[in-house]
Amino acid sequence: MNRPAPVSSRLPDFTWDTLDAAAATAAAHPDGLINLSMGTPVDPVPALIRQALADASDAPGYPLTAGTPALRDAIAAWVARACGAGVDGLGVLPTIGSKELVAWLPTLLGVGPSDVVVVPSIAYPTYEDGARLAGATTVRSDSLTALGPDPRVRLVWVNSPGNPTGRVLPARHLRKVVDWARERGAVVASDECYLPLGWDAEPVSVLSPEVCGGSYAGVLAVHSLSKRSNLAGYRAGFVAGDPALVAELLKIRKHAGMIVPAPVQAAMVAALGDQAHADAQRERYRARREKLYAAFTGAGFTVEHSEAGLYLWMTRDEDCWDTVDWLARRGILVAAGVFYGPAGARHVRVALTESDEHVDAVAGRLAQL
Repeated sequence: MNRPAPVSSRLPDFTWDTLDAAAATAAAHPDGLINLSMGTPVDPVPALIRQALADASDAPGYPLTAGTPALRDAIAAWVARACGAGVDGLGVLPTIGSKELVAWLPTLLGVGPSDVVVVPSIAYPTYEDGARLAGATTVRSDSLTALGPDPRVRLVWVNSPGNPTGRVLPARHLRKVVDWARERGAVVASDECYLPLGWDAEPVSVLSPEVCGGSYAGVLAVHSLSKRSNLAGYRAGFVAGDPALVAELLKIRKHAGMIVPAPVQAAMVAALGDQAHADAQRERYRARREKLYAAFTGAGFTVEHSEAGLYLWMTRDEDCWDTVDWLARRGILVAAGVFYGPAGARHVRVALTESDEHVDAVAGRLAQL
């Protein structure tokens, strides 16, 4: 009896598992492991958010998949402030973090085996994972002209500020992507999780009028509170944009039980309504970035792009695994650039999310050449 292959067979080995050997090497360092490989927040969840979560913890009933009215209003208001979007005609929907939506968006949009999903040439692996789950073909491209007239394109991912590169796409480039997709009936999904973290450049949202022309047709922006508010453990994200697409996502998510827990929804309202904690966290990352940038460039690394976001994209002009090993022997764990596509094979990604103590220690270890 021939049984269909398991769904997991469509996916590669989990990316981070391939770092196990390097992690073991780094952990053997006399002064311990400094983990710069993942963008996992280490700073405390702000007190006002924890309080909002606690106050909403008596939640025996099912929450709303669409989000409470207070949460929908909070999302819309934040998008208006941070993205320059108008709230009229804007669809919003809370999600269980952003990775869940990224992974399942092709499936939720009805993308299938005869379709193409376009992702950046160097990209967050989950874009391609989502295409694989839907059975679609992935094309890596940063150029619309390179795509040609392929009518199979159903979904185009853009990511600015980019993960892992920190590259910021200008508004005129994003506008060309939106216009190109609209001409072909494709959806543009913009991963904007790092939008509040512009350092040497000012990121622009796909929801900005200069990009979308004041219409959200065919456009979705994906956001997360993991970095802005240290809520990675809460799984708090949202999508905003085309109201018809958002309504379709909501309908399917109701059937599938993809619901943000009620206490988390309350915590999101508190987080989105307070800018002071986000500004304080941004300054922490700014200070860590300056120290890490100086430490790595002082040790002979070249930092490319990295004008925004939560990472430094670096190279020693050698195979990325040689760089990973070199750093691991100094107790520093980083992500191999090849995780993000073949074009990253000579780079590594360094996260800004370690503690101040560990960030301070990096320079000393790199000086031990």
